[in-house]
Amino acid sequence: MAWNRYGVYWLPRGPLGRAGAGWLGWDARAGEAMPDPGPDTEGPRRYGFHATLKPPFRLRGGEAALRAAGRALAAALAPVAPVPFAATRMGRFLALRPEEDGPARALAAALVEGLDAFRLAPPPEEVARRRAQGLTPRQAAMLRRWGYPFVMGEHRLHLTLTGPDPSAAVEAEARDRLAPALAAPHGIDRAALVGEDRDGRFHLLEEWPLGG
Repeated sequence: MAWNRYGVYWLPRGPLGRAGAGWLGWDARAGEAMPDPGPDTEGPRRYGFHATLKPPFRLRGGEAALRAAGRALAAALAPVAPVPFAATRMGRFLALRPEEDGPARALAAALVEGLDAFRLAPPPEEVARRRAQGLTPRQAAMLRRWGYPFVMGEHRLHLTLTGPDPSAAVEAEARDRLAPALAAPHGIDRAALVGEDRDGRFHLLEEWPLGG
């Protein structure tokens, strides 16, 4: 299949991955819709339950070369130790956020920079749309250099759970459904290469173990 864009995500596995995919209604690992999604999840659904490490990009060069470079890069990067996660508001959205995300930010920065040679510059209309969001000077600089404003020092690890401005009832339902899977801390031991299909939905292509 020809993919519109590629990205590098953290796709949680185990109980958290299953609970998150069930809540959003799209399983990026299996590439299939899930029954009984939560309310107000249409926006984030197509991306699957994930945290962005390298934002989606249009590919320069071949997919095989990207895969090989990603495997080699990931093998040289340290895993992120487990930390507690909790559902919290992040701007206008409800998301899962880690108690500490410094190591995850460093991991994401290394992937953004290390795979930048495979990224085509975003089209002018995309750049204009992002600038219209009211970026800070630092975010605008990130957009110019890396094609996305929320990378490097602006990156905040999160797994989006809702669309903008969810109601209190939606927030409560999300917390209830995900609470059992959040009882234990979670770490990142692999990065996932994902592809966006013609319908805008993301699929797992392969995973790269961190630290070999």
